[in-house]
Amino acid sequence: MTEFLFPDNTVLCNFAAVNRLDLLRSVLNGRGRWTEAVAFEASRSSKALPPLSALVDDPCMGEPIEINDEAEILRVEQIRRAVFGGTEADPLRHLGEAQTCYVILHCKEFAGSWWISDDREALRYARFQGITTRETFDLVSTAVINGDIRAGDGLALMEEMAVSGRSLKLPASVGDFYS
Repeated sequence: MTEFLFPDNTVLCNFAAVNRLDLLRSVLNGRGRWTEAVAFEASRSSKALPPLSALVDDPCMGEPIEINDEAEILRVEQIRRAVFGGTEADPLRHLGEAQTCYVILHCKEFAGSWWISDDREALRYARFQGITTRETFDLVSTAVINGDIRAGDGLALMEEMAVSGRSLKLPASVGDFYS
């Protein structure tokens, strides 16, 4: 069974903010996936972070996963509202999180997939549901271990993400990439 990697829009924006989608593509290694709501969020975010527009037609994320069945749409909406605090007034808020949780938990072909986010509450819920979670830090660690980037450069890259206004867990030192 292939484990797919589902980065959320915050993670995509982290790499776009420092113009390193190439590094993200390398780490995803053909296993990146996203739901239609996350793809839509990324396209909206590309107005502020133009490098994101390159992901829309990039095969590294696969085709956006659509949820069309009425019962599934209803379940996603229940998750969006009850778990993530989505409201009727803002129907897109937290839709990406709800869709991602739903497909990982309920679609056979995505069972065992990982959700990558820097949203603490979303990660907490996903872990409670038994979904394997990772953060931007873990993707950069993988890039370091794979030799895609030197540890010092990985640390500098993550600090640059933070300086550009991104909220993410930062390593204390380069040694954190190896632990």
